[in-house]
Amino acid sequence: MTGELRLTDPFSIITLPMGRPGTGVDRAMPWENLFAWPRQGDVQLPFDGASREARDIWATRLDHAVAHADRAVLLVAEGAACLASVWWARLSPSHYVSKVAGALFFQPPPAGSLDRTGGQLFASPDVALPFPSLVVDATERGSGLAQLCGGRILNAPRAAPLPTGMWRQAQRLIERFSANVVEQDMRVLRSWGLDERP
Repeated sequence: MTGELRLTDPFSIITLPMGRPGTGVDRAMPWENLFAWPRQGDVQLPFDGASREARDIWATRLDHAVAHADRAVLLVAEGAACLASVWWARLSPSHYVSKVAGALFFQPPPAGSLDRTGGQLFASPDVALPFPSLVVDATERGSGLAQLCGGRILNAPRAAPLPTGMWRQAQRLIERFSANVVEQDMRVLRSWGLDERP
């Protein structure tokens, strides 16, 4: 039954938890605790950030996972993997990044690590992401990352919902957010008196 349901899912889910690659992640993920979503999606790529070499290997694996996804990709990251995802999206070739429909970032560290002047592990150009992003963290860290990425803050529920067994809720969030962005862009065009047709 799950396989049949997956066929109608619009996104390929790539989860990016904190952990050592190849060891598996056997703890609850923030998206499990907050939204009762499954621990992993179609592909899971743990990130440990121990060194620049480990970061680069992880980025190569993410390139491969995105390139081989059979649908548009939804990234779901936690902790430093959020910053690694932003770094990857800002510096990767556009033909990889164009396959990403959106990202959900859970509990990111301070966004100062994205500063390109300090030689940080995630130093990258100061530009908005080319896809919608939602940050699930109401602290200053979450607000800072949302601001730097051109994303939005998503407030976590006070009590975890009942398990759904699917990622459809996450997909709907991105679909709804993407539709809102498009509609807002169209309203701006109309307010300028521009024709929205190609």
